[in-house]
Amino acid sequence: MKYATYLFFGSPGSGKGTHGRILGTVPGFCHLACGDVFRSLDMHTPLGRAFADYSAAGKLVPDGLVMELWQSQIQAMIALGKFNPRRDRLILDGIPRNLSQAGILDDYLDVIKVFHLTCSNDDELVSRMRRRALKDNRMDDANEETIRRRLQVYRKETLPVLEHYGTKKTVTVFTAQSPSEVFAEILTKINLLEAGELSTRQTEHLRAGAKVC
Repeated sequence: MKYATYLFFGSPGSGKGTHGRILGTVPGFCHLACGDVFRSLDMHTPLGRAFADYSAAGKLVPDGLVMELWQSQIQAMIALGKFNPRRDRLILDGIPRNLSQAGILDDYLDVIKVFHLTCSNDDELVSRMRRRALKDNRMDDANEETIRRRLQVYRKETLPVLEHYGTKKTVTVFTAQSPSEVFAEILTKINLLEAGELSTRQTEHLRAGAKVC
């Protein structure tokens, strides 16, 4: 079965991980951040060293490694009871990172909506990431040159993924407002979407009952 999914999409420092993590604490939602999974890897393993090397250079991790890790993490979450595909909405951030990954994920995801968190001020993004680096000891976010290189890679390789999902499935959320306002906007839109889907299911159920009668 495909996983009913909300994608949180945006450049490094846009806040997609923060808001995805908060939403993941709500019953019925399960958050998975690809970047967090990579950062949790043992740096003494080949995969851990590979991630560290690509991250330090501001480059994207190769698709094969990303998809292998993503699939194993999903299966582990299901096995541990952290994610119930029949009940929960999956909140993904940090994946897909390019068109190739988006194509592969089409076999696994039923994307309900893509939330595009956007900030037009690169200096603000750099500032956010450097503050995060100090707070969370994320040294891949500490070097300004690396950060700006990651922003360039994002615009070249990741931003075109929005075209894959199209404008009808994409909601743009501007992050210049306060974090609480950003989250409130996301939550309001999700509530409307969920209410609409519930109404559709009820209508289909009633129609099915009418046919039986």
